[in-house]
Amino acid sequence: MTISAWRRQLQAGEVSSRELVDEHLQRLERSEPSLNAFVQVTADRARADADRVDRARAAGEDLGPLAGLPLAIKDNLCTRGVRTTCSSRMLEQFVPPYESTVTDRLWGAGAVLVGKTNLDEFAMGGSTETSAFGATKNPWNTGHVPGGSSGGSAAAVASGSCVASLGSDTGGSIRQPASFCGVVGLKPTYGRVSRWGLVAFASSLDQVGPFAGSVADTAELLQVIAGHDPRDSTCLKADVPDYTEGLNTSIKGLKVGIIRECFDAEGLDPEVKASVQASAAQLEALGAELVDVSCPRFNDGIATYYVIAPSEASANLARYDGVKYGFRAEDAESLAAMTSRSRAEGFGAEVQRRILIGTYALSAGYVDAYYKKAQQVRTLIRRDFDAAFQQVDVLLTPTAPSTAFKTGAHADDPLSMYLADLLTIPVNLAGLPAISVPCGFSAAGLPIGMQLIGNVLDESRLLRVAHQYEQAADVFARRPEADLVP
Repeated sequence: MTISAWRRQLQAGEVSSRELVDEHLQRLERSEPSLNAFVQVTADRARADADRVDRARAAGEDLGPLAGLPLAIKDNLCTRGVRTTCSSRMLEQFVPPYESTVTDRLWGAGAVLVGKTNLDEFAMGGSTETSAFGATKNPWNTGHVPGGSSGGSAAAVASGSCVASLGSDTGGSIRQPASFCGVVGLKPTYGRVSRWGLVAFASSLDQVGPFAGSVADTAELLQVIAGHDPRDSTCLKADVPDYTEGLNTSIKGLKVGIIRECFDAEGLDPEVKASVQASAAQLEALGAELVDVSCPRFNDGIATYYVIAPSEASANLARYDGVKYGFRAEDAESLAAMTSRSRAEGFGAEVQRRILIGTYALSAGYVDAYYKKAQQVRTLIRRDFDAAFQQVDVLLTPTAPSTAFKTGAHADDPLSMYLADLLTIPVNLAGLPAISVPCGFSAAGLPIGMQLIGNVLDESRLLRVAHQYEQAADVFARRPEADLVP
């Protein structure tokens, strides 16, 4: 059911918040041994908060739009009094003394926390296999990955362990797992949502966004978390529109750009290509005009990203030195030895790899050749998008080149793992909003996602197109059977 449907039932007294939370916690308990979607389950807190909402509703108090609804939060968002680990040994025992802006807004709207979800360590990965607490599995087939880095948040929604969840997206970490797990995932415009309290990976790319079972639910969550935050200097001072208001408005006459380079990309699975092309035809049937567009530097995004993101990561993760907080190696002979050992033992292999790449790219002899040049290419990628949006209203691509791959398939080949974000990374480099919507299933029964990209702060139009497609296509009417997906 959608958030609005649950809200109506709660308001009518057909179900209590406690009953709703208990139902989802029971589902979580049944699925968690197979999925490992959660780093921490906050069942006692959830039940206490649900009871509090029920008492407030019985007393006739005004309640927020998410009152009593169970949500899950990616474990790189700080939650006061609840461990925030980033799925890393480095922060295994870290309990934040403060609340992130986005989670604070959720609790202010009445949402209930059921747990913190698993992720690739420090959000660096595309499969949720690099977590220090074990890999997360895909609810559609536990032999496959859920995507990453927000794989736990996507799997939690897909398995029915929560109504919705939050993730973060640096190069596709919301949209790719949304595609792999058959849910809706939105990366807002850079600066649309506060990053205060989000543990930083790459500060010029990171953005917080929602996962949900429908576009309408995604819009509801964005409504709550969007808006200016003076504590985040990168957060935009822009009015927040009503994202739910225009969802049912026709898309007749809108121009949808089909990015040529994405459909010609090497390694694009034929099943994915065919499914997304069929989805484009569905939009055309709804009255949209399909326009062939070119973004010549689109495929340069991945090389650009893997200079900029590791460079920013190497600077952001320098704070984890074993001195103030986090993991500290024991019995070190000196401060230098303690710092070196703490970082070597506290960080996993993928995090160390990216720190080394970034440190190299920022070194005195190479900063102009690599980092500066990558920033120049980033500008060119953004100009390609600007040119495209002079012709069309939204852009359309596959979300990922393939469906969810098997667990361990890329364990010894980091480059192949990086290529899984080929179609999502350019959006982050340009700071644009984008959404992944389920658009079909492979012959093996794995979900396929379609990506829609909007212009800066144009989430309303993006959500409208996605919602109209979702309602018309009714993808889940032909969904395959899956034991862990309700």
